[in-house]
Amino acid sequence: MSLFNTTYDVIVVGGGHAGSEAAAASANMGAHTLLITMNLQNIAQMSCNPAMGGIAKGQIVREIDALGGYSGIVTDKTAIQFKMLNKSKGPAMWSPRAQSDRMQFADCWRTMLEQTENLDFYQDSVNGLLFDGDTITGVKTALGLEIKAKTVIVTAGTFLNGLIHIGEKTFGGGRAGEGASTGITEDLVDKGFEAGRMKTGTPPRVDGRSLDYSKMTEQPGDDNPEKFSYLPVTKPLTKQRSCYLTYTNPEVHDLLREGFDRSPMFNGRIKSTGPRYCPSVEDKINRFAEKERHQVFVEPEGWNTVEIYVNGFSTSLPEDIQDKAIRSIPGFENVKFFRYGYAIEYDYFPPTQLKHNLETKLINNLFFAGQINGTTGYEEAAAQGLMAGVNAALKVQEKECLSF
Repeated sequence: MSLFNTTYDVIVVGGGHAGSEAAAASANMGAHTLLITMNLQNIAQMSCNPAMGGIAKGQIVREIDALGGYSGIVTDKTAIQFKMLNKSKGPAMWSPRAQSDRMQFADCWRTMLEQTENLDFYQDSVNGLLFDGDTITGVKTALGLEIKAKTVIVTAGTFLNGLIHIGEKTFGGGRAGEGASTGITEDLVDKGFEAGRMKTGTPPRVDGRSLDYSKMTEQPGDDNPEKFSYLPVTKPLTKQRSCYLTYTNPEVHDLLREGFDRSPMFNGRIKSTGPRYCPSVEDKINRFAEKERHQVFVEPEGWNTVEIYVNGFSTSLPEDIQDKAIRSIPGFENVKFFRYGYAIEYDYFPPTQLKHNLETKLINNLFFAGQINGTTGYEEAAAQGLMAGVNAALKVQEKECLSF
């Protein structure tokens, strides 16, 4: 079967959490589906923290599982720690959270997708959309292919005209080491869509062998860990890796303030909107100036790696400031960086332009899911991807769509 003479029921653009759930959902509903992604090695990549769930998020993963999605299963199969948050409160407040092995997570997702019937894959960058009036008919790729489809789901993540910022440095990219995606925004704006810019940030990754854990507080998993999926295909963890907790201090805050005028997320050079629940360390120090310390969670990236995610230290400050400030955090005195934190700015489309089934109001058979809608977080993206995949398949099958 050739891409040149095939009309797919559903094309999914992007292989992140939204795209992966969308592709699985539509294929499992019997729709002939094509997943196009810029790099097949990075399917369902955990671009930020290596964890699923948490407060107001763990419930979403379980709802995805109840609807037949894969996120809960993959999380259970690749978890290195499970914790039920808020256990000191009533059951309505309990929130499951799992630390995952980043590399195993992506590998497991790809394996499950490859075992899904009706699902094809293609590695290329989509740089344009095909229309017949106000109806989507397919996509154009960087290699010049025009691939036809009855429906298209765009799950572009942070890649649409993505810009990465570290201090005064700015360069194109969808995430560290990967290029941006161009062309889709322009085609949609030409069709009358309103586009905006969003920003988010990510912390440094460091070498765990260079940290002094004796100066930190160990954060083990639950004694009797649960799991996300309701299905018997997964089992609770029998061994776990601990996370650790340490804190910033006034010295750290003073060192960070030295670079505020060079921080694009703080000095106004990035004017985009950012998520309220994921502030940069610069924002936390400025907004809560009366606080002498902020939590820093030291999270391992997997079973067999020394890479550590420094949760709570999201920043776009210059490298020299990041380096100097983090060394004043207890346990980080001799830290070695794997990579510095950075901010990323990207295009999104305000979701008021969508119907409740995630189909766009302006273009028939075109669906959006994930960060293109202004959302952040793996869980929200995955849930939207699942719903978009279900509704794209139902649309092709001329059945009534599901709405939120």
